Amino acid sequence: MNSSLVSYNGTGASDSGFYIIAFQTLQNKNYLILALSFIFFITLMGNLVLLAFVYLNPSLHNPKYVAVCNLAVVDISISSVIIPQMVPVFVLNLNYVSFELCFSQMFFLHFFADMESFSLAVLAYDRLVAICLPLRYPVINTIQRMCLILAGVWFLVFLLEIYPVSLASRLSYCASRVIRSCCCEHGPVYILACGDTSYNKRLATAKTMVVLLCPLTFIIITYLIVIITVLKIASVEQCWKAFNTCFTHLLLVLTYYLPVILAYLLGNVRLMLTPDLLTAILTVTATLPPMLNPIIYSLKTEELRVIIMKVLGWKKIIYIKIKMSVMAKQIYKK
Repeated sequence: MNSSLVSYNGTGASDSGFYIIAFQTLQNKNYLILALSFIFFITLMGNLVLLAFVYLNPSLHNPKYVAVCNLAVVDISISSVIIPQMVPVFVLNLNYVSFELCFSQMFFLHFFADMESFSLAVLAYDRLVAICLPLRYPVINTIQRMCLILAGVWFLVFLLEIYPVSLASRLSYCASRVIRSCCCEHGPVYILACGDTSYNKRLATAKTMVVLLCPLTFIIITYLIVIITVLKIASVEQCWKAFNTCFTHLLLVLTYYLPVILAYLLGNVRLMLTPDLLTAILTVTATLPPMLNPIIYSLKTEELRVIIMKVLGWKKIIYIKIKMSVMAKQIYKK
C-alpha cells in the first residue's frame, strides 16, 4: 500500500473522505480475503436457493416462511455491504472512501446487522404462536399480519440507526481521516472527530444494548413460555415434536449471538491478539451467521428437507432412465 496513504492525517480543508486502514501487520491477508469471498459466495447462493425454493413451492407460502425469506434477504444484504467493498480496499489498495459513501455504508452495515437480531425475534414470535396457540395460529398469524410486523420492524430499525449515523456525519473531522477498521463502522469513525464525542459514545452504547438485548430477552421469554406449555402436554412424542420445531430457530439464535458475545469478549479483553488479528476474527464471525442460516434451515426444517429430497429424487430418476435407455440401445445394437 502506498505509504503516503498510511501516514495521511487528512487535516486539510479540502479533505472530503476517509482512508480505510486494516490488516497492515496481518500476514497472508489475501487468504483472509479469499476466505471471505468464499463465505460471500456460499451466503449468496445458499440464500438465493432458499428464496427460490420458497417462491416455487406454494406449500411454503405461509407466515413462517415469510419471516424466513425476510431473514434470507437480510443475510444477503449484510454480506453484500461488508465483503465486496473489502476486495478493492485490501487487494487493489484502493482504500479511499468518500465522505458520503462512508456514512452510507455505515448506515446499511449497522441497519442490516440490527435487522438480523430483530428477524430472529420475529421467528421466535412465530414459533410461540404456532406451539402455544396452534388452533388459533391461522387466525392470529396470517401472511398479511406477518408482513405488517416485518414492515414495522424495518421502520423501527431505520429510526434506531438514522439518528446516530446522521449525528456522526455532522461532526467536524479536522484531525486524522484514517479509519482503522475493515469498513466504515460507527465506532472507528466518530472517534476521529474533533471535540467532545462522549454523547456519541453513550448513544452508540445505548443503541447497541437495545438492538441486542431487547430481541434476545424476547427470544428467551418466548422459549420459557414454550417450555412451560410443552411440558404440560401428556404425550412424550408430542413434546419431542414441539421441541423439534424450535430446534432450527435455536440454532439460528446461537449462530448469531455466540459470535456477537465472542466479539464483545475479544474486543474488551483483547487477550494476546494484535489489532489486525482481532479485526480479522471479528470480520469472519460477523459474516458466518448469514452463510450458516440457509444451510441450517435447509437441513433442519422438515418441509424444506422433503422438498429438496423430492427435487433430488426426481433428478436421480431422470438420470437412471437416461442411463437405462442408453444401455438398452447398446444391447439392441449388439
